Amino acid sequence: MAKGKTFKQCGCRDADTGQRLGQKCPKLRRARGAWSSNHGTWTYQLELPPHADGGRRGPLRRSGFATKDQAEQEMNTARELLSIAADDEATATKIADLIIQTVKDTRRLPDADVLRRKVRTGQDLATRLTIAQWLEAWLRGKQRLRPGTSASYATHIRLYLTPVIGHIRLDKLQATDVAAVFETIDELNETIQAARASGDPMLRAKVKGRRMVNAATKQRIRATLRSALNTAIKQRLIDFNPAAVVELPPAKRPKALIWTPERITAWRQARNQYVEDTQRRKTVLAKRSPHGAKLGTGVTALDSYITTPRPSPVMVWTPEQTRAFLDRAHGHRLYALFHLIVFRGLRRGEACGLRWPDLDLASGTATIRWQIVQIGGTTIQGRPKSDAGDRQVALDRQTIHALVAHKARQNTERLTAGQDWTDTGFAFTTPSGEALHPAEATEQFHWLCMEADLPPIRLHDLRHGAATLLLAAGHDMKTVQETLGLSSITIAADTYTSVLPDLARRAAEDVAALLTPTTNHRQPTPALQGTTRDAGDRAQRSVPTIR
Repeated sequence: MAKGKTFKQCGCRDADTGQRLGQKCPKLRRARGAWSSNHGTWTYQLELPPHADGGRRGPLRRSGFATKDQAEQEMNTARELLSIAADDEATATKIADLIIQTVKDTRRLPDADVLRRKVRTGQDLATRLTIAQWLEAWLRGKQRLRPGTSASYATHIRLYLTPVIGHIRLDKLQATDVAAVFETIDELNETIQAARASGDPMLRAKVKGRRMVNAATKQRIRATLRSALNTAIKQRLIDFNPAAVVELPPAKRPKALIWTPERITAWRQARNQYVEDTQRRKTVLAKRSPHGAKLGTGVTALDSYITTPRPSPVMVWTPEQTRAFLDRAHGHRLYALFHLIVFRGLRRGEACGLRWPDLDLASGTATIRWQIVQIGGTTIQGRPKSDAGDRQVALDRQTIHALVAHKARQNTERLTAGQDWTDTGFAFTTPSGEALHPAEATEQFHWLCMEADLPPIRLHDLRHGAATLLLAAGHDMKTVQETLGLSSITIAADTYTSVLPDLARRAAEDVAALLTPTTNHRQPTPALQGTTRDAGDRAQRSVPTIR
């Protein structure tokens, strides 16, 4: 145990020499030798370990205590700090350095609990861990994450957490600091929205590639921070998780809506208005800009097709619309991929990651064991999204026929490529046999949808369409869950209950049709605009291929 002592002294000086009397001042004691209660203050002095080079270090001396008990109490606290090193001389030296520096900066001793945590976790005692440093260390230690999850965490940290709270000490983070993260996100959303609405190319360029952060993404960002802080609590670096008490708007799962004639009409009007507004803004900017002729005033058809807002983020085609898409896609080199998603509800990455050994066309089954995930501009091959995604899917006769035809086409491409063919074993590849990039599948899908003059959906919405077809055929939510590889039946119910009223209405019409007199012929349902085309005209149109 470090040696120490306490004593009383004052600031009185000798009248002749001017030197401080210190402990020799006669006023420190009363007539009978007891300490005076109203003169002088108490001081403690504690020996400290030597410097790192072995040189002798002066003692820790602290004064100004009103009572001897107060001085002894702090001296014992300093002893406790030194005892944390146990028999480790190097650690004892670092603790002594920290005590001296902390007293110099704050006139207080270091916090014993914080120091104990740092010694236990091997941290630099002189470093005050910031949120940015901790998040980096935390993510580095997450070895078992899926690549997509790791990339998502890294994005949350880089774009949203570190810029706002990265400089704050880990042990000083408060709930108000966490709330500031989401206030900054709201301001960013407003900036992105204003820039896109302005039509100004310079403003739009500043937010190019930045997405609006919705409620669901905010929840995931908070979950990332909360997980990192929970780990800090387990390591006893902090005692409280401020991210757990910050409230955010609930992230509601978007409801799937069917493209009805009324919704299609409203969307077409919105698309026309979008084109007119964009052309008007570009015309004004072209007149103001010295490079106006280069800017142009046109609007690409695909841009307006994809960008125009839809009634819901999740839109589903009717069976008739889906049939029109398949008619248009027939003959395209990726037809079998789209067909497989339409009928069996595979995720885009699962379809792109499907290998021929996982397809048993004789028995009519596909084993979903792999997926290709797009992260930024790169792709990563890995296991399905969840344990439920690792599944076996039954194939109908039409899908088997489409896959057999696709395999024959791929064999032809292999012969054509010759030595340039890359044998990857994937069912869906580029013309040279390399793995198909998911973005290529999406691009081809959008072109085919637009050429078929169908209302827009995402490629992922074909998967939702497969669920709707199952419901329309009379299957229950459990079947939908198992076919699509959803981890919970709740997800299926939350996503697809909104399509049930439309399906129920269709069923009601079907029942009514059974009782309609034969003399009153049932009027055919008006064809949706653009869902059918003359076969000759369709055959003459070229289908874009994978480049």
